Amino acid sequence: MGNRLSKIYTRTGDKGETGLSGGRRVPKDHPRIEAIGEVDTLNSQLGLLLAELAECLERWPGLGEVIDALAPCQHRLFDLGGELAMPEYQVVQKQEIERLEATIDHWNDELGPLKNFILPGGSRLVAQAHVCRSFARSAERRTQTLNGEEPLREELLAYLNRLSDLLFVAARQIARRQGVDEVLWQAASKQ
Repeated sequence: MGNRLSKIYTRTGDKGETGLSGGRRVPKDHPRIEAIGEVDTLNSQLGLLLAELAECLERWPGLGEVIDALAPCQHRLFDLGGELAMPEYQVVQKQEIERLEATIDHWNDELGPLKNFILPGGSRLVAQAHVCRSFARSAERRTQTLNGEEPLREELLAYLNRLSDLLFVAARQIARRQGVDEVLWQAASKQ
């Protein structure tokens, strides 16, 4: 996949442009770069969640299943970012979307139906899962913006959409595994 970096700085971006595969130069605020950046931010936040989950495994061993489900997502997000940078590099496939859907269905069966809206919170881990979910939605919006200008493969868009769904259900699963109450939305009282 692409060129390997032997030098971290190149000075080629100092004037507000960056290079894509094939030598194409675009502004650093181009929709493609915005999408790549949001996917990278999501991947970083997901890495934080995974590190925090790993630190809590001894106390809550049931979190291992959440780690097992989310860890591959970091790699697929890196692949997705690679495809955004190099459209000829097409690695995110329908099978990966199906894997996310199967996990969502499995966890939803375990959790039961929602009876109210859920707010981020209850524990640091639950809140971080919701932070990841919101970054997944942001990455999805940025890729949709890019898709409006330069059509993308539907697998990329579907993957981000399904990942945000998985992260929502993961937050609920984490709360259950930690034995903490979910924070339920309370409507403002009408005065």
